[in-house]
Amino acid sequence: MRAMHLTVCLVCSLANEVCYEKIGCFSDKPPWSGIPGRQLFGLPASPESMHISFSLFTRETGNVSQKVYYNDTSTIRKSYFSRWRKTRFVIHGYTSTGKYGWVVELCLLLVKVENINCFAVDWEDGAKCTYFTAASNIRVLGAIIAYLLNAFKIMYLYSPSNVHLIGHSLGAHTAGEAGRRLRGISRRFPGIGRITGLDPAAIGFEGFPDMVRLDPSDAQFVDVIHSNAGQFPNIGLGMLNATGHLDFYPNGGSIMAGCNDAVTSLLEFDQEVRNVGNCHHSRSHEYYKYSVLYPLGFLGYPCESYETFQEGNCFPCPREGCPMMGHYADWFRYRLKKEKPKYYLNTGPKEPFTSWRYNISVKLSGMKSVKGEINIAFYSKDEDIKEYQIVSGDLKQEQIYSKITDLEINPANATRIEFIWHKQFFTLLWAKLGAERVSLIRGQDGQKSFLCGNGTVRYGDPQILAPCSKLTEEKCVNVHIYVNCNS
Repeated sequence: MRAMHLTVCLVCSLANEVCYEKIGCFSDKPPWSGIPGRQLFGLPASPESMHISFSLFTRETGNVSQKVYYNDTSTIRKSYFSRWRKTRFVIHGYTSTGKYGWVVELCLLLVKVENINCFAVDWEDGAKCTYFTAASNIRVLGAIIAYLLNAFKIMYLYSPSNVHLIGHSLGAHTAGEAGRRLRGISRRFPGIGRITGLDPAAIGFEGFPDMVRLDPSDAQFVDVIHSNAGQFPNIGLGMLNATGHLDFYPNGGSIMAGCNDAVTSLLEFDQEVRNVGNCHHSRSHEYYKYSVLYPLGFLGYPCESYETFQEGNCFPCPREGCPMMGHYADWFRYRLKKEKPKYYLNTGPKEPFTSWRYNISVKLSGMKSVKGEINIAFYSKDEDIKEYQIVSGDLKQEQIYSKITDLEINPANATRIEFIWHKQFFTLLWAKLGAERVSLIRGQDGQKSFLCGNGTVRYGDPQILAPCSKLTEEKCVNVHIYVNCNS
C-alpha cells in the first residue's frame, strides 16, 4: 500500500495541479509548496487511494459504529445522524489510525457523556506515507470533511456552527483546512463552530502563512493544547507559537510530566518524526480525554511565561476566572477577547493527569527552632497517598511557611489530610512540632480553607488535620477572611 502511495505522489509531482471529483483541484504553487521549508510538499493523493472513512457513533449505535461515506448520501440518510444534535469529528495524525485506539475511545466517551453525533475519521492509508506526503494529503482530507458538512447543510439545513473538529498533529491542520473552506458560508451558516488543535504538527507549518495551517479564523472558536513544542537546540513535533483563541501550555508545552522518552535532538529528529507516537506528543489527546471527566483538574492560568507561572506570580485566577483546558474550554466567557494570553498549568504524571493548584501555608507550633522539612499529605478515596514538601531548613515556632503546590488529589475530595515533618542532622531526638494552622488557598477562585492540628508530634509521625474550631473561624471572619471549615 505504501508503494502505491509513493507512485501516486511521483505522478502528481510532475504536474502543477491535480483535480478530484466533488472536491475540486489542488495546486503545488506557493504557499503550498516551492517555498523554503515546504519544498518537499507535493500534490495530495486521491481520496480513493487514502480510503478515507467516517465511523459514526451515537447513543443508538452503542459500541458498533455506522460507516458514512462523503460521496454516498444514502449512507447518511440510513445512519443515526441527527440534525438536532451537535456533531464532533475526531481526526488522527501522521502514521495513526481512526479504526481503533484513542480516536474511537474518545468518540465512545463523548457519546457517553453527551447526546451527540461523533465521527471517528480514518485516513490511515494516507497517513502512513512519508511525513511530507502525509502532510500534503491533509488538503484532500480537509476538503472531504468540508464537502460532508456541506452535504449536511443541503440535506438537513444543518449549520457548521454546530460542528466541533478535534484534530491531533496533522489532524489539527486538517481541521483548519476544512474550516478555511467553510469560513463564512453565509449569515445563516457562519462557518465551523469550534476547532480543537491537539499539539498541531510543527514541521512545514510553524511560521508559515495562515492558509496552510490552523489559525483562529478557521472557526468561530479555536483552542489549542501544546504538548511537544520545541525550542532550539531541541526539536518538538508540535507548534510552539500560539495559533488559536486560547492556547494552553501544560507543563510548559514541551516536556510532559511522566514521560520518560528523551527530548529530540537535531540528529535524532528524522527518526522521531517517523515514530510520532512519542509520549509528549500523544499527551495532548490524553489530556483532552480526561478533561471530559475532570474539567476543573485542568485549569489554565494566564501568564507571560512558564517560568513566571512556576514562580507563582500568576496565582490565583484573575477576576474573570481561568479557562479549562480541553473539552470545556468553550465555557470560558472571555474566550474571544482580542488579547490572547498563553495559559499555563501543570499536570499529574499519570492518568488521569489532573492537578489542582493551591497555596499551602503552615503555621508551626512546638520547639522554638529545629532543622527539618515539613510536608502535607493528602489521601484519596481509593487510599492513594500524595505527600508534598512545603519547606526544608530552619523551622521556627509561630512562623508561617507557604508554597504554591500542584496537587494530584483534590483537597475538597480528600478523605484525610496530614501534617508530617522529618528531622535533619543535629536535630534533637525528642524534638516535636505540630501544625497550629494550615491554610489552603484555592487557585480557581482564591477561596481560603483552614485546618488545624492537635498538639505536636515527633518526626515521622503523622498529625491528622481537621477543620479548625469555631473560635478560629470567628477570629478569621473578624479580620474579613472567608473561611470554609468544611473543605
